[in-house]
Amino acid sequence: MSRSAVKGILKMIDGLSESDRELLEQQLYRRVEAEWQREAEEARRQAKARGIDQAVIDEAVRKHRHGS
Repeated sequence: MSRSAVKGILKMIDGLSESDRELLEQQLYRRVEAEWQREAEEARRQAKARGIDQAVIDEAVRKHRHGS
């Protein structure tokens, strides 16, 4: 997307009413949340395939914090 397109979109957003801007923010939040959920699920799937579970993660964090 070009800079001019982005500027145009931002100008359009600036022209929205407060209620329309709130609706836009809600919809963007839903998109971001859905993407995060998909990525988190993929990370969990990959971790499981590698034999990494919460206990392994907790131990790695403990070692990192305590320099062991």
